[in-house]
Amino acid sequence: MGVVVKKVLIAISLIASLTLMSPAHAGDKSGSTKAMKLSCKNSYAVGHAPKQLAIPTIKKPFKDKTFTLKTNCGDVVFSAFGTKAPLTVISMSYMANNGYFDETLCHRLTTKGIYVLQCGDPTASGSGGPTWQVPDENLPTPSVNTYPAGTIAMANSGPNTNGSQFFIVYSDNSMLGPNYTVWGQITKGLDIIRAVAAKGSNNSNGDGDGAPNQTFALEKVTAK
Repeated sequence: MGVVVKKVLIAISLIASLTLMSPAHAGDKSGSTKAMKLSCKNSYAVGHAPKQLAIPTIKKPFKDKTFTLKTNCGDVVFSAFGTKAPLTVISMSYMANNGYFDETLCHRLTTKGIYVLQCGDPTASGSGGPTWQVPDENLPTPSVNTYPAGTIAMANSGPNTNGSQFFIVYSDNSMLGPNYTVWGQITKGLDIIRAVAAKGSNNSNGDGDGAPNQTFALEKVTAK
C-alpha cells in the first residue's frame, strides 16, 4: 500500500459526531411513495463497542461490488461503485466481510427536508466508527435531484472524515449539499426502506429527525 494512501486512511481517533445537515424543507412533505406492508422480525441488536480491525490494505484492480444487507425487515441489495469510489468501497467491503456491521442498528431517520436512513454505527449513538478515515470520493454535482432515491452515500463530520456510517436515500433529495461520497445504488429493497420511513422517527422536537420508530437492524452485511 502506498505511503500517501496509508496516511490518508489512518485516523488519530474514532470519528467524533457523524451528522447530516438538515436544511429547511421545501417541496414534497411525505418524503416517500406509498409504502409496502412491512414484515419485520424482532431484533436483539443493541448499541455496542465497534469491532477492532486493522487498517485495510489497498489493492488493485478496483472493482464494483454487490452489498447485501440482511435485515430484520428483509434483504436490501445495492451495487457499490468500486471504480468511482475505490477507497470507500474497499474500506466498507473490508468492514462488512469482517463482521463490523453485523447486529447493528440503523440509528437515524430523517423525514423532513432530507429523506435518509442512517446506518453503520455499532454504538447506535451517531459517534461510532473505525480507527481510520477515508477521503471524499465521487462527490455529486449539485442538481435538481442531487441524491436520487436509492443512493447510498457516506455520512461525515466534515471533509475527508468518512468512517463506517452511511445513509440510504429513500426519496429524491435536492436539499442536501453535495458534500457526501456517493458509493452505491440500491437494486433491491428500496420499498423496505420506504416502509420503515413511513413509520416515522422517534424525535422529541418534531423536526422529523430521530431514531426510526420501526427498529431496523443490520443482521449481517456481506460484499462480493
